[in-house]
Amino acid sequence: MAAGSQGSTARAILYAFVANFGIAIAKSWAAWLTGSGSMLAEAIHSYADTGNQVLLYLGLKQSQRPPDKEHPLGYGKLSYFWSFIVAILLFTMGGLFSIYEGFHKLAHPEELSQIWVAILVLAVAIVLEGGSLLGCLREIRLVRGERPFREWLRHTRASELVVVLGEDIGAQLGLILALVFLVMVWLTGNPVYDALGSICIGVILLVISAFIAWRIRALIVGRSADPEIQGAIDEIIAQHDAIERVFNTITVQFGPDTMLAAKIKLVDSVSIGTAVQDINALERELKERVPGLKWLFIEPDVTD
Repeated sequence: MAAGSQGSTARAILYAFVANFGIAIAKSWAAWLTGSGSMLAEAIHSYADTGNQVLLYLGLKQSQRPPDKEHPLGYGKLSYFWSFIVAILLFTMGGLFSIYEGFHKLAHPEELSQIWVAILVLAVAIVLEGGSLLGCLREIRLVRGERPFREWLRHTRASELVVVLGEDIGAQLGLILALVFLVMVWLTGNPVYDALGSICIGVILLVISAFIAWRIRALIVGRSADPEIQGAIDEIIAQHDAIERVFNTITVQFGPDTMLAAKIKLVDSVSIGTAVQDINALERELKERVPGLKWLFIEPDVTD
């Protein structure tokens, strides 16, 4: 993740934090006034999302700490750790609580009052959350460039953007479901629809949190650089005049930074001094042309 990518991620987190905090307060007031389980589930969801943005920002900043003796490759993977924690919190505080509240309301249904207040709050929240989602998509567009969205989502190593996107989509779907079920309660007078809405919201949050956790798991274990970056690296090395053959290249993503290890065969009859100069020139070119490429280990050899 280059510096520009980190800036886009930070802005996406900020959009989500501001929207979620304001929406959480409004939902809490509406839940207290109406007694709606769906609205209470949505309020808890928004508070959880607000806290999640703080954790994501913390991970983003911690991942930028410089390497030290105990962590020679830096702290880049801390962003993956905090993203995974956010996925777990989304699962527990968001999804499980919503399902619990829904089943509780099914077992002990209560009449709702002043439903119009909850409907109004949800309508406003949909607009605000939509703004947060559009802001996230705008930052993603800056990062992915001309790549199709589905391809970017499949290959991106920007864990924070994936989490914010998942949260925004989950929040928007949850708001729409809560609004639909509350309107049904208003029209029918049956509070069971409110409980069903809470359960549906919980199921959606569980699915999204499972998807996020699955994506982040691969990054925590250790994943290569984005295929686009990998391709650029291979092309630069293969085109270098001093290199006769590329045996293999290995990349590993560490948060915003990338590590490269390569084994190459230099042209014949090259002195040790010239080989060192050629490798140094190749490393400089790679760092200049590939954003985020921080560590390079290039080994000259005659066989793989």
